[in-house]
Amino acid sequence: MAITATIVNGEGINRVSTGTYIQSSTAAAYDVNCGFTPKYVKVFNETSGDQIEWNENMADAEGFKRITAGTGSLVTSNGITPIAANDGTEMGFTIGLDTDINVSNEQVSWLAIG
Repeated sequence: MAITATIVNGEGINRVSTGTYIQSSTAAAYDVNCGFTPKYVKVFNETSGDQIEWNENMADAEGFKRITAGTGSLVTSNGITPIAANDGTEMGFTIGLDTDINVSNEQVSWLAIG
């Protein structure tokens, strides 16, 4: 068995963004502009207790989701997608339309590290 790892010592990782959001209309994917492209994102639905995590080694729209029942799974759509700089636009990430995480009238909080 071979183990491949990338070790990051924390140099250059000095940007953190936290926040909350309530989708008061019909749930839809939405962008969080935090001024940097994150390497790690965790989104927590405060109403249901469900959460999803993404890191830079995952594909766009992926994430590891854990629901309050205790089960966890890798999602390959409607997860987290980073937003890279493009012609002066703000950077951040998109919270996809996962039906456990992004729900109308439920508050979500996030932590993004870059």
